[in-house]
Amino acid sequence: MSGETTPLIEQHWFDDDGVVPNNPRLPLVVYRGVLESGPGAAAACETLFAGNGWSGGWRGGVYPYHHYHSTAHEALGIVAGSAKVRLGGDSGTVVDLHAGDVVVIPAGVAHKGEAASPDLLIVGAYPGGRGPDMRIPGKGYREQALANIAAVAAACHRSGVRQVRATDRAPASSAECCTK
Repeated sequence: MSGETTPLIEQHWFDDDGVVPNNPRLPLVVYRGVLESGPGAAAACETLFAGNGWSGGWRGGVYPYHHYHSTAHEALGIVAGSAKVRLGGDSGTVVDLHAGDVVVIPAGVAHKGEAASPDLLIVGAYPGGRGPDMRIPGKGYREQALANIAAVAAACHRSGVRQVRATDRAPASSAECCTK
Protein backbone atom coordinates (compact mmCIF):
# COMPACT_ATOMS: atom_id res chain seq x y z
CA MET A 1 0.00 0.00 0.00
CA SER A 2 1.31 3.42 -0.88
CA GLY A 3 0.28 5.02 2.42
CA GLU A 4 -1.48 7.82 0.56
CA THR A 5 -5.01 6.47 1.01
CA THR A 6 -6.97 5.67 4.11
CA PRO A 7 -7.67 1.93 4.33
CA LEU A 8 -11.23 0.66 4.46
CA ILE A 9 -11.91 -0.53 8.00
CA GLU A 10 -14.77 -2.91 8.85
CA GLN A 11 -15.84 -4.04 12.27
CA HIS A 12 -17.92 -7.10 13.12
CA TRP A 13 -19.53 -7.69 16.52
CA PHE A 14 -20.45 -11.20 17.64
CA ASP A 15 -22.56 -12.06 20.67
CA ASP A 16 -21.99 -15.03 22.92
CA ASP A 17 -24.32 -17.65 21.45
CA GLY A 18 -24.03 -20.09 24.35
CA VAL A 19 -21.53 -22.23 22.43
CA VAL A 20 -18.97 -19.71 21.17
CA PRO A 21 -18.13 -17.00 23.71
CA ASN A 22 -17.00 -14.51 21.06
CA ASN A 23 -16.03 -11.21 22.71
CA PRO A 24 -18.61 -8.98 24.39
CA ARG A 25 -16.29 -5.97 24.58
CA LEU A 26 -14.34 -5.89 21.33
CA PRO A 27 -15.18 -6.09 17.63
CA LEU A 28 -13.33 -8.17 15.09
CA VAL A 29 -11.69 -5.64 12.77
CA VAL A 30 -10.84 -6.07 9.07
CA TYR A 31 -8.42 -3.61 7.48
CA ARG A 32 -8.66 -3.78 3.69
CA GLY A 33 -5.62 -3.35 1.49
CA VAL A 34 -3.07 -2.39 4.16
CA LEU A 35 -0.35 -4.91 3.19
CA GLU A 36 1.95 -4.99 0.21
CA SER A 37 1.62 -7.98 -2.10
CA GLY A 38 3.99 -9.84 -4.38
CA PRO A 39 7.35 -11.52 -3.79
CA GLY A 40 8.55 -11.12 -0.24
CA ALA A 41 5.09 -10.15 1.07
CA ALA A 42 5.11 -12.77 3.86
CA ALA A 43 8.49 -11.68 5.21
CA ALA A 44 7.48 -8.03 4.92
CA CYS A 45 4.26 -8.73 6.85
CA GLU A 46 6.15 -10.58 9.59
CA THR A 47 8.60 -7.69 9.89
CA LEU A 48 5.77 -5.16 9.99
CA PHE A 49 3.83 -7.11 12.62
CA ALA A 50 6.96 -7.66 14.75
CA GLY A 51 7.86 -3.98 14.54
CA ASN A 52 4.46 -3.20 16.05
CA GLY A 53 4.65 -5.73 18.88
CA TRP A 54 2.89 -8.66 17.17
CA SER A 55 5.01 -11.83 17.02
CA GLY A 56 4.98 -15.55 17.87
CA GLY A 57 3.64 -16.08 14.40
CA TRP A 58 3.12 -18.68 11.76
CA ARG A 59 2.46 -19.02 8.02
CA GLY A 60 -0.38 -21.09 6.59
CA GLY A 61 -4.15 -20.96 6.24
CA VAL A 62 -7.22 -21.04 8.47
CA TYR A 63 -8.33 -24.35 9.98
CA PRO A 64 -11.48 -25.74 8.33
CA TYR A 65 -13.33 -26.01 11.66
CA HIS A 66 -14.57 -23.49 14.19
CA HIS A 67 -11.95 -22.61 16.77
CA TYR A 68 -11.00 -19.66 18.94
CA HIS A 69 -8.25 -18.52 21.25
CA SER A 70 -9.18 -17.52 24.78
CA THR A 71 -5.71 -16.39 25.93
CA ALA A 72 -4.69 -13.98 23.15
CA HIS A 73 -5.95 -11.84 20.30
CA GLU A 74 -4.77 -12.88 16.83
CA ALA A 75 -3.82 -10.91 13.71
CA LEU A 76 -4.04 -12.51 10.28
CA GLY A 77 -2.23 -10.89 7.38
CA ILE A 78 -3.44 -12.17 4.01
CA VAL A 79 -0.26 -11.99 1.92
CA ALA A 80 -1.34 -14.06 -1.09
CA GLY A 81 -4.56 -15.45 -2.50
CA SER A 82 -8.02 -15.20 -1.01
CA ALA A 83 -10.29 -17.00 1.44
CA LYS A 84 -13.83 -17.14 2.70
CA VAL A 85 -13.74 -17.24 6.50
CA ARG A 86 -16.73 -17.75 8.79
CA LEU A 87 -16.37 -15.52 11.83
CA GLY A 88 -18.32 -15.73 15.09
CA GLY A 89 -19.45 -19.38 14.94
CA ASP A 90 -22.21 -21.15 13.03
CA SER A 91 -24.52 -18.14 13.16
CA GLY A 92 -21.70 -15.72 12.35
CA THR A 93 -20.71 -13.92 9.17
CA VAL A 94 -18.75 -15.15 6.15
CA VAL A 95 -16.13 -12.59 5.11
CA ASP A 96 -14.16 -12.61 1.86
CA LEU A 97 -10.50 -11.85 2.51
CA HIS A 98 -7.93 -10.97 -0.14
CA ALA A 99 -4.20 -10.37 -0.39
CA GLY A 100 -3.44 -7.10 1.39
CA ASP A 101 -6.08 -7.48 4.12
CA VAL A 102 -5.40 -7.74 7.86
CA VAL A 103 -7.91 -9.21 10.32
CA VAL A 104 -7.60 -8.60 14.06
CA ILE A 105 -9.54 -11.27 15.94
CA PRO A 106 -10.22 -10.56 19.62
CA ALA A 107 -9.80 -13.37 22.13
CA GLY A 108 -12.90 -15.57 22.12
CA VAL A 109 -14.10 -14.94 18.56
CA ALA A 110 -14.49 -18.15 16.55
CA HIS A 111 -13.11 -18.42 13.03
CA LYS A 112 -13.21 -21.16 10.39
CA GLY A 113 -11.87 -21.38 6.85
CA GLU A 114 -14.68 -22.25 4.44
CA ALA A 115 -12.89 -21.84 1.09
CA ALA A 116 -9.49 -20.74 -0.14
CA SER A 117 -7.68 -20.08 -3.38
CA PRO A 118 -4.81 -22.50 -4.10
CA ASP A 119 -2.25 -19.75 -3.48
CA LEU A 120 -3.62 -18.61 -0.10
CA LEU A 121 -0.91 -17.63 2.36
CA ILE A 122 -1.64 -16.04 5.74
CA VAL A 123 0.80 -14.71 8.31
CA GLY A 124 -0.55 -15.02 11.85
CA ALA A 125 0.76 -13.22 14.95
CA TYR A 126 -0.15 -12.38 18.53
CA PRO A 127 0.34 -9.23 20.62
CA GLY A 128 3.52 -9.49 22.63
CA GLY A 129 4.16 -12.93 21.11
CA ARG A 130 1.64 -14.49 23.48
CA GLY A 131 1.12 -18.09 22.50
CA PRO A 132 -2.61 -18.75 22.19
CA ASP A 133 -4.56 -21.74 23.33
CA MET A 134 -6.75 -23.62 20.85
CA ARG A 135 -10.41 -23.94 21.81
CA ILE A 136 -13.12 -25.85 19.96
CA PRO A 137 -16.65 -24.56 20.69
CA GLY A 138 -18.76 -26.83 22.86
CA LYS A 139 -15.92 -28.98 24.21
CA GLY A 140 -16.64 -28.45 27.90
CA TYR A 141 -14.15 -25.79 28.98
CA ARG A 142 -16.41 -22.80 28.47
CA GLU A 143 -16.08 -21.38 32.01
CA GLN A 144 -12.28 -21.43 31.81
CA ALA A 145 -12.39 -19.85 28.35
CA LEU A 146 -14.67 -17.05 29.61
CA ALA A 147 -12.28 -16.43 32.51
CA ASN A 148 -9.32 -16.34 30.11
CA ILE A 149 -11.04 -13.86 27.78
CA ALA A 150 -11.81 -11.58 30.73
CA ALA A 151 -8.20 -11.91 31.93
CA VAL A 152 -6.84 -10.81 28.53
CA ALA A 153 -8.97 -7.66 28.75
CA ALA A 154 -8.06 -7.06 32.40
CA ALA A 155 -4.32 -7.45 31.73
CA CYS A 156 -4.53 -4.84 29.00
CA HIS A 157 -6.53 -2.49 31.21
CA ARG A 158 -4.18 -2.86 34.22
CA SER A 159 -1.12 -2.12 32.13
CA GLY A 160 -2.72 0.98 30.62
CA VAL A 161 -2.67 -0.28 27.06
CA ARG A 162 -5.33 -0.15 24.40
CA GLN A 163 -7.31 -3.00 22.93
CA VAL A 164 -8.46 -3.52 19.37
CA ARG A 165 -10.92 -0.86 18.25
CA ALA A 166 -12.10 0.04 14.79
CA THR A 167 -10.73 3.55 15.28
CA ASP A 168 -7.22 2.22 15.83
CA ARG A 169 -4.88 1.43 12.99
CA ALA A 170 -3.94 -2.13 12.08
CA PRO A 171 -0.99 -3.93 13.67
CA ALA A 172 0.48 -3.47 10.21
CA SER A 173 0.58 0.30 10.64
CA SER A 174 0.78 0.98 14.38
CA ALA A 175 1.05 -0.75 17.71
CA GLU A 176 -2.33 -1.55 19.21
CA CYS A 177 -4.18 -4.12 21.25
CA CYS A 178 -2.22 -4.91 24.34
CA THR A 179 0.79 -2.94 23.24
CA LYS A 180 1.68 0.57 24.35
